[in-house]
Amino acid sequence: MSFRTPLSNVKGLGTANEGSEHFWRQRVTGFANLLLSIFVIYAAYQLSGASYSMVKAFFQNPLHLVLAAAFIISTSYHMRLGMQVVIEDYVHNEGSKILLLILNSFFAGFIALAGLFSLLKLGLGA
Repeated sequence: MSFRTPLSNVKGLGTANEGSEHFWRQRVTGFANLLLSIFVIYAAYQLSGASYSMVKAFFQNPLHLVLAAAFIISTSYHMRLGMQVVIEDYVHNEGSKILLLILNSFFAGFIALAGLFSLLKLGLGA
């Protein structure tokens, strides 16, 4: 028994195959965020009350720098995916939907770039 419509059988097209990919990307980034949050909690604990020079020294450790960068990238991407779902589900005007999806991507990219720039400036010395 096939669940495909007669038209899709003729065209040979099924789903766009984006729904399950988007679903898994959300789950993978969510799991990565969970694991990386352990590092963020550790860093916050270690750096609470620390001076600027101590924070700078902490992030000059390559492992700390890479984990913090991974957290910024993963959370920004996860945020973009989540807002994309909200926009696609609740914005019904096609023009507004496209504009909001573009702005969503730019916003998430800006947040990631700003965070990475700040982190690299801190970790690589400036």
